[in-house]
Amino acid sequence: MRFATGLLFAGLSAASALDQWPMSVRQRIPSPSRPLQWGDINIIATTDTHGWLLGHQKQSFPEPNYSGTWGDYSAFVSHMKALAVEKDVDLLLVDSGDLHDGTGLTDGFPPGGVDAQDSNEFFKQMPYDVLAIGNHELYTYANTFDMHMNFAPHYGGRYLSSNVNITVLDAANRTVSVPVGNRFRKFTTRKGRSVTAFGVLYDFATPDVNTTVQRVEDMVLEHWFIDAIADEPDLFLLVGHMPIARDRWPVVFDAIRKVHPTTPIMIFGGHLHIRDCLQLDGRSMSLASGRYMETLGWMSVDLDKDGTRDLNFSRRYLDANRVTYQYHTNRTDTTFDTEEGRNITQGLLKLEERFDLNEQYGIAPRDYSMTRAPYPSNDSLLTLIVEEATPAVLAMNTSRGGIPSLLVISSGSQRFDIFKGPFTRNDQFTVAPFVNTYIYIPDVPFAAAVKVLPALNRAGAERLWPEDVKTEMESRQLLRWSQERDVERSYTDWLEDMHRQYHAHTRAAAEADLTLGYVTVDSCPGVGDDVPHNPLPVHRIPDFIASRPPDVGGDPDAAVDLVFVDFIQGQVIRTLNRVQTAQVYSLADARLYSPMMSNEVLSTFAQAQWN
Repeated sequence: MRFATGLLFAGLSAASALDQWPMSVRQRIPSPSRPLQWGDINIIATTDTHGWLLGHQKQSFPEPNYSGTWGDYSAFVSHMKALAVEKDVDLLLVDSGDLHDGTGLTDGFPPGGVDAQDSNEFFKQMPYDVLAIGNHELYTYANTFDMHMNFAPHYGGRYLSSNVNITVLDAANRTVSVPVGNRFRKFTTRKGRSVTAFGVLYDFATPDVNTTVQRVEDMVLEHWFIDAIADEPDLFLLVGHMPIARDRWPVVFDAIRKVHPTTPIMIFGGHLHIRDCLQLDGRSMSLASGRYMETLGWMSVDLDKDGTRDLNFSRRYLDANRVTYQYHTNRTDTTFDTEEGRNITQGLLKLEERFDLNEQYGIAPRDYSMTRAPYPSNDSLLTLIVEEATPAVLAMNTSRGGIPSLLVISSGSQRFDIFKGPFTRNDQFTVAPFVNTYIYIPDVPFAAAVKVLPALNRAGAERLWPEDVKTEMESRQLLRWSQERDVERSYTDWLEDMHRQYHAHTRAAAEADLTLGYVTVDSCPGVGDDVPHNPLPVHRIPDFIASRPPDVGGDPDAAVDLVFVDFIQGQVIRTLNRVQTAQVYSLADARLYSPMMSNEVLSTFAQAQWN
C-alpha cells in the first residue's frame, strides 16, 4: 500500500478548512492501487452529489478520503481530457441527478432564494456531455422551474429528462406540459463516434404539482423514443436517476435490444447512494457511482466494428480526493491545479461565507455516527439526539418544565454523522435538515406512554395510515419520507452486505495500514475499488427512538407528557390508542410543546453544551 506524502491541498490558494489539516491526516490518505484501464470510450460519472461541492471537510476518517473540492474535480477532468487526447481516445462526462438537498451550499440560501440555484452556477462550470434529472429536482416546483429555465439551457440539450415534464406558460400565456430538459441527445464524440443518449428517472410517484413523471414502461412506447432508437449509433448511453439493479433499466435496455441486438450500451444509474456494477449482457455494462461526491465512477470499453462477441469493459470506483486525482493524471502539487479549478473553489468558499455556513456553534467532543456505532451508545448520533440534545433544548424552551415527559422521534430525522471538532451552520444542514414542530399530549399514563415506542417499531416506519392524512400535500410528504427511508435503508443494507462479504473472504479482521472506507463487491469482473480500505462497521438502527423514561417512582398511572414531532403525529396517536383503551386520543388532544423547531436543536445544544 502506498500513501500520499504531503501531496494534499498544497496547491490551494484559498484558505479553506482543509489547508489547516495536520500532516498526520494528509499523509494517511491512501494513493490508488493501480492505473486506470483506458479504452476506446471512457466515461467519468457522478451521481447524487447533493451539494457536496466543497468536499468532505472533517478530519475523522473516512471523510478525508472524499475531501476533494469541485475545483479539484474540475482540474482532474481537465487533465484527464488532455490524457485522452494524448491516448487518442474519447472521454465523456455524465451525471445521474440529485443536485439539490444536502448541504448548506444548496439549502442555506437566504429568504426568497431557490434551493441549489447558487451552487448550480459552479456545477454548470463542469463540461458534462450528458446529465439526467433526479427526484430531488422535483420536490419543489420552484426548483424544477429553475432547472428548466436556467440549468437546462446552459447545457444546450445535454440535460435530459426523457420521462419528466413540467407545466409552464407558453408564449401565448397558455399552460403546456414540456420536458424539463431534453428527451434525448444524439451527438458525435471527438473521435467521430455516434452516440444516442437518454436520461431516465425511476417511477417517482410524488413530484410537486405541475410536474409529471411518466412510467418507464410507457416511455419506451412513445413515438419519439421509437424514432430515436431507429438508427443505430456506435453507442447507446443511458444515464438516469434509477438503481441499476431491481428497477426499470431492463425495460429501456430490452426496448433497444429488440432493435439493435449487439450495439454497445453503457448505463449509469444512481439514487440508492451505493457503488454497484452489473452487466445485462456481454456488450453492456451498468454502473452506480455512490453519493455525496465520495465516489467518481469510471467506465471504459474497447469497441469493435459490427462485432457480436463480448466487449472488453472496465469499471472503477475512485475516492474523490486530490491524491486520487494527482495519481491518475500524473500530476504533482505544483502541476495539478488549474486556474479554472482554483476559481471554482474560491467561488464556493465565497458562497460559503455569503451563506454564513462557517458560523461555529460549538466544538463536538467526539464523532457521533448514524450506523458505525451501535444504538444506544455514547458514540451514537441517535443517542445524542434523543437522550441528550433534544430533551435539553426542549427543557429550556417550553412552559411544561418540571412535568415528566417522554420524547419519541423517527431515526430518519437525521441524515449524516457529526464529527469531532467545530460544529457549524453547514453541519446543521447536513445532519438534521428537516423542519418539524414538537407537539405533545398531556396526562398520558406512564404505562401507556412507554408502550408506544416498541409498538411503533413493531409496525415499522412504512406503516402509514391514510385516514390520518387530511390533505394531498400531507400524503405527498409521507410518501416522499417513505421513499427517502428506502434509500437510507438500501444504503445501510449495502454497507452491511459489503462488511459481511469482506470478513467472509479476508483472513485478517482488519489491516492496520488501511483507512476506513468503502469496500465494494459487485457483479462485474475484477476489483472495482480504486483504493483498498477497511470496511465501514455498520449497526442496525430502529425506525423510532425515545428519550429515557422519566422517573415516576414506579407509579404506572403517573401522568406524563408524550412528546413527538408533528410529522409522525398520526402514527403516534393511533399507536397510543392501540396500546391502551382507557381513552381515545385524537389530533385535537395534541398541543404545541415548544416554539423550537427540529432543525434548530443541534445548533442550540452545541452553543449551550459544546463551548
